[in-house]
Amino acid sequence: MERPPLIEFRNVVKRFGERTILDGVSFRIYEGEVTTIIGLSGTGKSVTLKHIIGLLRPDAGEIRYRGTPLQTMSRAQWDAYIGRISYMFQNNALFDAMTVYENVALPLKRTTRLPRREIERRAMARIEQTELTEVAHKYPSEISGGMQKRAALARALVTDPQVVLFDEPTTGQDPIRKNAILGMIAEYKKKVGFTAVLISHEIPDVFFISNRILVLWDGRIAFEGTPEEMASFDHPFRDEILRSLQNLREDITGVYSARHFKMRYQTEFGRGGPEETYALLVFSFDNVDEIDREVSPRAAQETLRALGTYIGKHFGAVGGFTTRQTIGEFITILPFSDLEEARRILERFVADFQGEGLPRLAEEFRREIPTERCFDFAISAGMAQGKPLIELESVIEFARYGKQPIAAFSCGLRR
Repeated sequence: MERPPLIEFRNVVKRFGERTILDGVSFRIYEGEVTTIIGLSGTGKSVTLKHIIGLLRPDAGEIRYRGTPLQTMSRAQWDAYIGRISYMFQNNALFDAMTVYENVALPLKRTTRLPRREIERRAMARIEQTELTEVAHKYPSEISGGMQKRAALARALVTDPQVVLFDEPTTGQDPIRKNAILGMIAEYKKKVGFTAVLISHEIPDVFFISNRILVLWDGRIAFEGTPEEMASFDHPFRDEILRSLQNLREDITGVYSARHFKMRYQTEFGRGGPEETYALLVFSFDNVDEIDREVSPRAAQETLRALGTYIGKHFGAVGGFTTRQTIGEFITILPFSDLEEARRILERFVADFQGEGLPRLAEEFRREIPTERCFDFAISAGMAQGKPLIELESVIEFARYGKQPIAAFSCGLRR
């Protein structure tokens, strides 16, 4: 039995003059999930969000909360509904003349009759959760941009909302800060348990934390489903998603996250026939567990990061995409390729790696290990040919079976 939605749009129409922004929009938002509305600029994302919070009303259609149309709610029902929703503005909207604490406590002071001490307790609890205790009595201009985002989030959560609306939370941020903001939303969603609705044109960054994706296109919902289901989304917007995925890399390894690797795999082969082939390569850092345990965890991680970056860049240049499969293993797929072509590409990679990549890894390793320690390790590679109908894990296992050493180290020195 399908669970009932928390919020539902039914054929919502919104016009501004002669321009129709929303043209029969229908979708569902489920409790406890992160729903992200994506689309190009000017497609009505912010307009949709403003309908949820009541800043705009539809010209036609209806919006329901737990099955009750917003238009038919009594004053008491509306107040109860709007009291369960919070809004995190795109530009944070912190008041410069107020401290962080005063900004966070403001919704409680304005919308409740709680005693001063209870307001202070609740505000400081959210400030502590967002790791802002040390700057609670500083002004927004005195703290970093990341702290300002956390302060805005703390303020949005201080009333214990059931639903939090995020208006372009990562716009204008650099890639590292974007990841930090999205991670913060996911982290505090787990801690607090709210339902999140985001709007964004940052594709595919938001996919990492989203349970459901809604695509607004030409005033309508062109897609509604999970990020993985977008792989079979046959639409012009899909091509933009694929181009964006080309640029997504995970900071710690320099390669795709496992989830985005799967999405890229499904996207590449979603339209192809069952006889399309690809080549898969497995690279393993053979005794990284021993290095992590016996020498230096940081040495292991930094060397893995350097290896992942080198693999990702080399094979990305020829259309491949890479993920970190296990702690010391990377998987690369070369779409629409075969073993003969993959072997030639691997040979060039090995030559480049031994001439350029290996010294870089050695430098990373030597930088992190104690000078008195010595440790040997090796890097191996294997390959296999796959097809979309063959289970990916089976192709990976076959490539593992044929692994051969391609480089070896002794105390971080090539041999």
